[in-house]
Amino acid sequence: MAPAKGRVVGVAPAGYTALAVKFGERQRSPHWLLVKEHQVRDGADTAHPPGRTLFVLNVPPYCNADSLSRLFSRCGRVQSVDVCEKPVPGEKKEKLESKFFTCKPVTGFQVAYVVFRKPAGVQAAKALSREGPLLISTESNPVKTGISKWISSYAASVVDREELKAEVDAYMQNYDKKMAEEEAKAAKEEGVPDEEGWVKVTRKGRKPGLPRTEAANLRVLEREKQKRARKELLNFYAWQHRETKREHIAQLRKKFEEDKQRIALMRAQRKFRPY
Repeated sequence: MAPAKGRVVGVAPAGYTALAVKFGERQRSPHWLLVKEHQVRDGADTAHPPGRTLFVLNVPPYCNADSLSRLFSRCGRVQSVDVCEKPVPGEKKEKLESKFFTCKPVTGFQVAYVVFRKPAGVQAAKALSREGPLLISTESNPVKTGISKWISSYAASVVDREELKAEVDAYMQNYDKKMAEEEAKAAKEEGVPDEEGWVKVTRKGRKPGLPRTEAANLRVLEREKQKRARKELLNFYAWQHRETKREHIAQLRKKFEEDKQRIALMRAQRKFRPY
């Protein structure tokens, strides 16, 4: 069946549907997103439930999770969008909501998992191939590129000390609270047998290791210095070292000659004399 006049049709691999998208109204040639329903083995990917997840290939670098969420919101309510460097099935992970400690963004083409609230959203998204090119960047929700994107990225990279300190303090408070709860739980369970009657025994050192202080480091360095000084004073000059070697070799030769004479005397005494 011939395509309609004026429409651009993308060729998609088997199992995928090609969706034409444009960055703006002035863009002539569309970009093609390859989409299909995300299907995995049971329990292999708990973060992206099958039946409600749309797998998207060939996602351009300027298209982030918010852009994809707005793009596919016409197909149904979007629950979540995960943009990854490569397709990797994973489990549900606790998102680290941090402004400063985040992973570096991927600069090349990516893949995405769009999770809808209802399964009908996946079929509606695949049906978008019948429509014209979809706009990623609009006047109400523009996507920054070029110099404006570089400027915004640089502005976001400037660290506010007060915000950084507040985030670090909050993280350390949560960490200390978590460690205290684990220690209290371990102390409560210590010596208590489990369902099979076994008691968990842990070994604790008598002298737990402590970090070295500056004074302790100075004492270690002083001891090492004294050891080197004793070795240097033993043979301070090179000629002293040579004389020591000569004396040692002379003593070995003298002992060798004495041993030879002793062996010759012992052989002479054991000689057979019948008369």
